[in-house]
Amino acid sequence: MADEKGGLEARALIAVEGGGWSGLLFDNPVIGVAPALTWTCVVPLAPVDGESATLDLDWLPLEVPDWRAVAGLEVSSGSFAEPAEASVRLRGHHRFDRVVVRVAEQDGERIRVVATVSGDLDGLGPDEFAVEAWLGFRGVTVQLSGVDSASAALARLAGFTEVAGLSDVGDPRGIAFRFQPG
Repeated sequence: MADEKGGLEARALIAVEGGGWSGLLFDNPVIGVAPALTWTCVVPLAPVDGESATLDLDWLPLEVPDWRAVAGLEVSSGSFAEPAEASVRLRGHHRFDRVVVRVAEQDGERIRVVATVSGDLDGLGPDEFAVEAWLGFRGVTVQLSGVDSASAALARLAGFTEVAGLSDVGDPRGIAFRFQPG
């Protein structure tokens, strides 16, 4: 499914089941990054020439007062990393300049996202493509300077989104606190 230049055609990038969405409450006072809660959607794509692929939508600055009520929220970014990042992982990391993500509906912990990315920065092939996928909630990670306990992390998270129903599940890397429903 290559185009005339040898790149992929948009129709080769098809969302499949199994993706997830999650939050990250993060800061970095050394470089002046204030605490902010951003969101990530990982959309698995059908294998391309037998190789796995995903669409990663990172640093989405959605205002989410309650993670259990996100239907209807939308975010767009007109330039890569300003503020969101969209990339396809397929034999490398292929960035797209622009992204629009909308949460079309929510069913419990699952959301249906509709995303359009455009502006192929790294020569993957399609200048624009769209996906629609149901994604399962994978929790929220809190990685803040000066936060040294799960209870402190949860208290800080409560300033950004509802925390009822979230429990500390530990962070395997040991550098943050991770909360999931449970």
